[in-house]
This record gives sequence, structure tokens and C-alpha cells, in this order.
Amino acid sequence: MSRTTEQLYADLATVMATAFPDRDISVTVGPETRVFADLGMASIELIVLGERLEQFYGGKLPYGPFLAGLRKQGAEDLELGKLVEFLQSHVK
Repeated sequence: MSRTTEQLYADLATVMATAFPDRDISVTVGPETRVFADLGMASIELIVLGERLEQFYGGKLPYGPFLAGLRKQGAEDLELGKLVEFLQSHVK
């Protein structure tokens, strides 16, 4: 059974809180939350987040190609809704 959207947002909040314990991730994690503008993350932290998500879910994710696709589309920030859509396609 696939994880629900709500479970995926809760997973993201958990992973971000454990991956970045010195960062205040108290902003409500939702579909329009942006990793740079709202959460104050740096681009290297976005890479770390991908690695931590792989550890959390116990498998390799095509995270690099996902981010590259966003850059090709001209995205300057990543809304968590897009990340959850990605996870829905790749996490069971």
C-alpha cells in the first residue's frame, strides 16, 4: 500500500527535523512551502535531504534527475507539493 499524502508530509517534516537539527523547521510543511524561501535551506541541504529521504525509505530514489528536471523547467525554488508528488511516484 502506498503512503498517503498526509503521511508523506509527516515523513518530510520528520526527515527535515532529524537531518537539520540546528535549523528551525517550525514552518508548517504543506504543498506550497518552499525549501529556499520558506525553510531557508541552502542548495547543498537539498542534496542532503535527498540522501536522508533515501535512508528513511530504505531505497534509491531518482532524486538527482528530479531536481535536474525542475532546473530545466526554470524552477528557482522547490515547493514541497512537487516533492510529495515525486515521492508518491517512487515510494511504496
